[in-house]
Amino acid sequence: MTRALRYNEFASRREVDMTTQEFNAQLQRDNHIAAGSPAHEFMHKAADEARKTTALINGAYHTDEELRALMSRLVGYRVDDGFRLFPPVYTDFGKNIKIGKDVFVNSGCCFQDQGGVTLGDGCLVGHNVVFATLDHDKHPGRRGDMTAAPIVVGKDVWIGAHATILKGVTIGDGAIVAAGAVVTRDVPPNTIAAGVPARVVKTI
Repeated sequence: MTRALRYNEFASRREVDMTTQEFNAQLQRDNHIAAGSPAHEFMHKAADEARKTTALINGAYHTDEELRALMSRLVGYRVDDGFRLFPPVYTDFGKNIKIGKDVFVNSGCCFQDQGGVTLGDGCLVGHNVVFATLDHDKHPGRRGDMTAAPIVVGKDVWIGAHATILKGVTIGDGAIVAAGAVVTRDVPPNTIAAGVPARVVKTI
């Protein structure tokens, strides 16, 4: 099947009758997302909207005020006046990113936020950090199905460049995630986690 035919097939699907609140409520009841389900189709619709906004963010120079306005459009609420972003930024959902006060996000970060990504007050996020809240089903016949779980980053956390944070992880207040780390389990407050997979190497 050609790419054009696949696009036409998707365009012919029924209109997705779901809101972000209903999507989140479903995930709270059951974190499983079946391929082709209304929730899965809603994710595609949300991704299309997110791409439009990130294209605006990434496609030209913007002042800090303009970037905050565009990020507010992307996440669906007004971000804090202390929020700062160095584009580009990428997301395939957008509406489940919760940003605290005085957060800084450096260039190239990727938010796969269907399961929810929370950045606490004072967080510093380095270049090209990936937040991944989805896993595909391990069974080959159900590989299109997904499970979701939130990522919660506490206050005053510093995440180094090229780190990857996986679904279900909580990073405690004041912690540091070293550059290049792959975080698969919770990081206690005021510790430094490094490596692949990441482990606590020091207490602050």
